[in-house]
Amino acid sequence: MSPARRRSSFAPLALAALCAATTVTFAAPGEARAAPSGPSAIVSLGDSYIAGNAGRWRGNSDDPFGDRSGTDRAAVPGGYDARKVYGDSDGGCFRSDVAEIAGTAIPVDRAVNLACSGAESPNIWRASHGGQPLEGERPQADALAGVAATHRVRLVVMSVGGNDIGFGDILQACMTGYMGGTGSCHHAQQAQVQSRFAAAMSAVDTSVKEVRAAMSGAGYAASDYRLVLQSYPSPLPRGSENRYAEDGSRTYEGCPMYNTDLDWARDSLMPRITAGLASVARANGTDFLDLSDALQGREVCARSTHMADGTHKPSAATSDWARYFNTGAFQGELRESLHPNAYGQIALGRCLNRLWNAGGGTWKCHNTPGQGYDGMTLTAG
Repeated sequence: MSPARRRSSFAPLALAALCAATTVTFAAPGEARAAPSGPSAIVSLGDSYIAGNAGRWRGNSDDPFGDRSGTDRAAVPGGYDARKVYGDSDGGCFRSDVAEIAGTAIPVDRAVNLACSGAESPNIWRASHGGQPLEGERPQADALAGVAATHRVRLVVMSVGGNDIGFGDILQACMTGYMGGTGSCHHAQQAQVQSRFAAAMSAVDTSVKEVRAAMSGAGYAASDYRLVLQSYPSPLPRGSENRYAEDGSRTYEGCPMYNTDLDWARDSLMPRITAGLASVARANGTDFLDLSDALQGREVCARSTHMADGTHKPSAATSDWARYFNTGAFQGELRESLHPNAYGQIALGRCLNRLWNAGGGTWKCHNTPGQGYDGMTLTAG
């Protein structure tokens, strides 16, 4: 959900509307092949939040040189090599080596990350049903079908919908208003959310059905694997939880928003997105992982964390778990801004692992104050 890249469209939606929004053709039983019995796999689909954008960073630092006070995992002698973190997806899908799917202890032979920065719902759908390629890659449901044909897929986890609603554009408008001194953004942005929400949730509903169809076409019954739809962790704190005063300093510290806009994003926008995605999950009988509070107290500029510097080394217990807003002029990429960083990604992987062990249903993940990413816990519902 990069602030610099949006390609599409989030208002409360009746369950019946979700179910009726889209018709997807599933493979008939006679057309499906037997599910393979080869090496086992878990697969992630969706957008930048699950692809691993910002996995390059351990916390944040104002230091523009060297390894940026230990925060830059791409630092090499004499420069930087982001391929250490993102591999061949550097500059495109931004799939990191610490992405959520890579951080579980689920007992399988392979973890496959098919998610891609900037993805919207049509980038999930099969090409034969209107799916669109992204960054030179085929739609993710088609890629999933390829994995499912050669591996015994036990779990598919998906994060999608944020780019459909234009989440990145919303945050960028709020930050522009703060930096330009033109005032609060949330009233205008609430209207944008209202206009896009129903279509975005309908598109997510289609994405879930497309994943089911791809798996059915590869010979899988719904009971052969688990499908998890997840929500988004908030990258920014409430106004009262920000460690910097509401003056111009927030621009330089990577969280340039007014208190009223921070409160709206945290307590109105994010819960609304979460509720919409939960409704889609219920309508389709999938598991749901609520990550909305997973970074609570670890967000960019949160009071209980701090920047890394000569005195404070990067730490999963004390550093931010999300990448601060960065123009890309001095450190990394703009597209990494306001995404879970390496600590955050590993923490989300722990959440997914705990869901796997807990069994099906709806679960909410939390961190434990003062602890690292191994302190993640689940609550039911």
